[in-house]
Amino acid sequence: MKKLLSTELAPAAIGPYSQGVRASGELVFVSGQLPIDPESGAFDGEDIESLTRRCILNIQAILSEADCTLENVVKTTVYLADMNDFARMNAVYAEYFGKSLPARAAFEVSRLPKDAAVEIEAIAVKE
Repeated sequence: MKKLLSTELAPAAIGPYSQGVRASGELVFVSGQLPIDPESGAFDGEDIESLTRRCILNIQAILSEADCTLENVVKTTVYLADMNDFARMNAVYAEYFGKSLPARAAFEVSRLPKDAAVEIEAIAVKE
């Protein structure tokens, strides 16, 4: 009923959780992805645009382990350290999800792991 997803194309979990989980054969839950480059282990850029892009690329890599793409995503949650970054994050987000808009929530939070500026999680449905 549950398959843990793991790929070296996205950063390893930094705590006791899986990169993603495929449940009941159809639902795929991708844990919150920080803007970490899986090769260097460091943040992939400094501006919110490059950091958002890396979060989404990490999500894509994990989804591919479940034979899914961003087209399969039905819900995302975006966590921002500063809501003033919302418009610039949103512009990059639209580049990836503009054709198949999932439901979404976005929040400013007081702090993210590793003091990241953004973290994004996703839920997908495998068709």
